[in-house]
Amino acid sequence: MEEEIKEEFTKGGFTLDDEEEILQKCLTFCIQYKLSASDIVANWDLYSINRGLDSTVRSSHMGPFLEQLQNEQVDKVKEKASGLHLYSNDVAMILNGNYGETEAILDTPPDKHTLSLQKSSDSAQRTNSIKLTSAKPLEPVTPFGSRKNKFIVQLTLNEHLDMQTVKAEDDNANSEDEIIRRVQPSKECSLIFDRSQPEPGCRFMYDRIEDKFNFLENCIKKRATSYVSSGRYDEPVDPSVASQESIFAVGMICCEEEGRLKEKATLLQSSVEHSGGQRVRLDLQKLSQYSIFPGQVVAVEGRNPSGHCVIASNIINYAPLSAATDEEHPSKKQALGHDLQLRKPSLDTPEVSLIVAAGPFTTSDNLLFQPLNDLLAYAQRKQPQLLVLLGPFIDSDHPELKKGTINQTFDELFRIAILGKLQDYVDYMGSTVHVILMPSIRDANHDYVFPQPAFEIHPADFSNQIKSISNPGMFSANRVKVACCTVDILKHLSAEEICRNPQGGSKQRLTNLAKHVLTQQSFVLWSSFYPLYPPAEDVPFDFSLASKALHFSSIPDILILPSNLAHFVKVVAVEDADGEEQLKCICVNPGRLARGEGGGFFVEINYRGNPDSSNASIIRI
Repeated sequence: MEEEIKEEFTKGGFTLDDEEEILQKCLTFCIQYKLSASDIVANWDLYSINRGLDSTVRSSHMGPFLEQLQNEQVDKVKEKASGLHLYSNDVAMILNGNYGETEAILDTPPDKHTLSLQKSSDSAQRTNSIKLTSAKPLEPVTPFGSRKNKFIVQLTLNEHLDMQTVKAEDDNANSEDEIIRRVQPSKECSLIFDRSQPEPGCRFMYDRIEDKFNFLENCIKKRATSYVSSGRYDEPVDPSVASQESIFAVGMICCEEEGRLKEKATLLQSSVEHSGGQRVRLDLQKLSQYSIFPGQVVAVEGRNPSGHCVIASNIINYAPLSAATDEEHPSKKQALGHDLQLRKPSLDTPEVSLIVAAGPFTTSDNLLFQPLNDLLAYAQRKQPQLLVLLGPFIDSDHPELKKGTINQTFDELFRIAILGKLQDYVDYMGSTVHVILMPSIRDANHDYVFPQPAFEIHPADFSNQIKSISNPGMFSANRVKVACCTVDILKHLSAEEICRNPQGGSKQRLTNLAKHVLTQQSFVLWSSFYPLYPPAEDVPFDFSLASKALHFSSIPDILILPSNLAHFVKVVAVEDADGEEQLKCICVNPGRLARGEGGGFFVEINYRGNPDSSNASIIRI
């Protein structure tokens, strides 16, 4: 099995500094916990991404890595034992080993019921009384409230450009006015939203096999059409027909067996039009580099001498980029009333300032929503034109909600703890600021379906400056296109993608994962927010809604993809099929505003004209 582990590391582009010791440790762990070689390498891949490690696997990293895996096995055993309380000794006996506290991955840490500071009913009552004021509210002493290093910049894009930042909080400061510097009031912002799909109150959980077939078939056919329309490629042929000559085929990457995609079990499924929907094995051994995942639609150049296997000489991930502009797709845009689309003279350069944060918005030990309070206090001083908040807001994974002991409905908690605070915020800020909300499939007060309709926020109850968009969704602010999706597509792609990097090449996994979302693009096929198929088990994917809701018509200027992977902000260049750079996009993972009982991160973006002249900072709350 050591050879299998070594082979999996090699396929993933990793090198081992102490091969014998590393393989022995991995083998022992695989035997003890019944893991396959691909399982342990996939876990190492995720571990290395979260910690920013390079492609060399060092023996010094194996100790913390294996301890973390052991903790994950502990959590799995606890979850399986539903209705039974397992003491730590019981878990250790089941796992046949000891476990201890280790550094957690960048995910929401497990809740600690013993550290709950108060009953949920008290939490709800106190939540009702918390208001946004210029003075610091009186709050109980909590792990989040006693944290250090508030509002510290963790990561900056284009640091050389001028951007007002927040200084670290001085322990001797008397007020938040000494922590956060007030800037000049923001200018009015012109907002245009893409047509919201699906509509609130839509019918879901009624998708049919026909819907799934049509969705997948259209993805392949439209991709093939884009290559032919570019004039660079001939008409695709049936890849399952034997041919000694080089062929050009378009199809979807599939896995021959259940589980993670493997190089030797990779199949290419062409369209019904070209091959009757048949699948053929794809041989990747002659490729020096590739990056593929199940559901990815690609073009393949190669030969099929036997009729059973296409020997690929080139895989083309990129289709010709659409030259269409927003004006060429007026039917895809709508202004949500004259009160939302604020008329102003056209700017020579598109500019917008925004703060983006992704839930959870409260820590796991209470429902006080202290992280949201601090974020709004920060926004009061910085005064961005837009505040973009991405769910979950009422997190179904929160310990208090799981207990079922709160004395409010989920809708009441959302209106009071979220919308009430946002109403106070816009009242304080005036008419120049707007708040945009996007739901999550983890929101307990909303439809559990993806794609997901927007929240229904009634203007009679709350300001028309607070708007909600569907998940996923796209809008334009001062002609700056912003796209968002709250499903953790980066983590899902990371778990399914296989790649090979050229010798000595850099391994930029996070950038490549974000680029996958952008590069399913062509003249007639829009980019897809969720290009993975089959979708992850925890995603309630509805194919009857996907065809109208999952695609965006052009490359956005800013792409926001909240994830439990490491936070980042990068400029991603989107190439065409010849590898020539054509468009750029700022891709952001803002992280989570609350992580367990502690604080997380958010992002502040000042967009000016193009990604290279814009700046952004990821800031610790």
